[in-house]
Amino acid sequence: MTAAYAPEAYVFGSPENHDLLEAESNELLHFGHRFPAPNGGSTWLDDRGNPDPSHGIQTWITCRMAHVYTLGAIHGEPDAEELVDKALDGLRGPLHDDVNGGWYPSITADGTPEAGKVCYTHAFVILAATSATLIGRPGAKELLSEALDTYNAHFWDEEHGLAVDTWNTEFTELDPYRGINANMHTVEAFLAVADVTGDETYRTRAGRIIDHVVDWASHNSWRIPEHFTADWTPDLEFNRSKPDDQFKPYGATPGHGIEWARLITQFVTSCSRTDEQKAALIDAAEHLFARALEDAWNTDGTVGLAYTTDWNGRPVVTDRMHWTLAESVNTSAVLATVTDKQEYKDWYATFWRYIDEYLIDHEHGSWFHQLDKDNHVIGTVWPGKSDLYHALQCTFIPRLNPAVSVAPALKQATETR
Repeated sequence: MTAAYAPEAYVFGSPENHDLLEAESNELLHFGHRFPAPNGGSTWLDDRGNPDPSHGIQTWITCRMAHVYTLGAIHGEPDAEELVDKALDGLRGPLHDDVNGGWYPSITADGTPEAGKVCYTHAFVILAATSATLIGRPGAKELLSEALDTYNAHFWDEEHGLAVDTWNTEFTELDPYRGINANMHTVEAFLAVADVTGDETYRTRAGRIIDHVVDWASHNSWRIPEHFTADWTPDLEFNRSKPDDQFKPYGATPGHGIEWARLITQFVTSCSRTDEQKAALIDAAEHLFARALEDAWNTDGTVGLAYTTDWNGRPVVTDRMHWTLAESVNTSAVLATVTDKQEYKDWYATFWRYIDEYLIDHEHGSWFHQLDKDNHVIGTVWPGKSDLYHALQCTFIPRLNPAVSVAPALKQATETR
C-alpha cells in the first residue's frame, strides 16, 4: 500500500503532524454521517460508510458514535449535535430495557433484543451519556444518572474494587466469568465522569481497578491476564480453543497492555496520590508499553502488531487490528508528553507511518479494521468499518492535556484557542 503523507507528518508535535491529525479528524467525521438507524441508535458501517443491517443495532457501537460526534460537535463538525441526539434516541428507545432496567447488548434488524446485560455495554453507555452531558444535549444528564445508577446497582463490586461482567436479562443471575476488558472501559468511563461532573468518587474507583491490573501484570511479566474466575483468579487458559474470539481472545492482548498504559498515565496525572505512588504507576505504564511491543511488534516476520500472544510472548493470532495502532499512537503521545523521552516520540512516528501506509483507506475513507499478518485487508473478526471511536480519538489525544479525558480536554483546548 502507499502512504499519503510526507515523513515530516509523523513527527510528534510538528506542524505537519498537526495538519495530519486535523485532516484525519475531519475525514473520519465526514465518513460516519450515515450511521443513524431509523428508530434511533447506530448501525454498523460497511467499507464505504453505508449501514450494514446484518449486524443489527449494537448498543456499544451506538454509544461510541454518540461519543464520537460529541467530539465532532466540539470540533465544529456540521450536524454533529443532531447525530449525537440520534444515537441517544436509541439508548432511550429500542436499546433500553423498560421492564428490567439497563440496556440490551443489541437488537436485531427486526427489533428483537439480544439476551443478557453486559458490563462492557453499560460502561459505554456511561461514556456516551457523559460526553453528551458535556455539550448539553437534551436528556443527556438524566441518561447519565440512570446509567450510573444501573451500573452501581449491578456491575460495581465495592468489596473487590472491580466490575463484574455479565448478568441475565432480568439481573437475577450473575455469570461466574470476570473480565478485564470491561474493567478497562469502566476506567475510561469513570475518569470521564469525574472530569465532567466533578464527582471524584469515580476517579478513586478507577484507581482501585488500576491497582489490581498493575499487581496482576507485575506478577505475570507485564502481560495482563484478561479472563478470571468468579473469585478473580486469573484463568490463563480461557478460550485457548477459540483464540480469535471478538471480545474474549485467548492469551495476552498487547493492544490492551498499550491501552492500559495510557489510562494509567491519565489517572496518574489527574489523581491526588503521593509522588512516590505516581512514579510507580508511570513505571508500570512504561513496562506495559515496552512488554507489548517487545512481544508483538514485527515479531512474526512482517511489520505490524500481532493481536494476541501466549503467556511466553509468542504471537498466537497474528492479524493486525486497527484499534491496536490507534491506541499505540495515543499511548506513545501521552508518554512522550509526560516523560519527555525520545523513545516514545520515535514510536509515535513509527505507528503513524504504519497507519498511513496500511490502515488508512485513502480511497474510500476511514481505516481498514482488520489486516492479516501480511497486511492484506480481511474481515473475519471485524468486517467493514463498524465505527470511528478508536481512530478518531487518536487524532485528538496527541494534541490534548493527557490528564483529562478526551471530550472535556478537547473542549478545554477549543475554548482556549
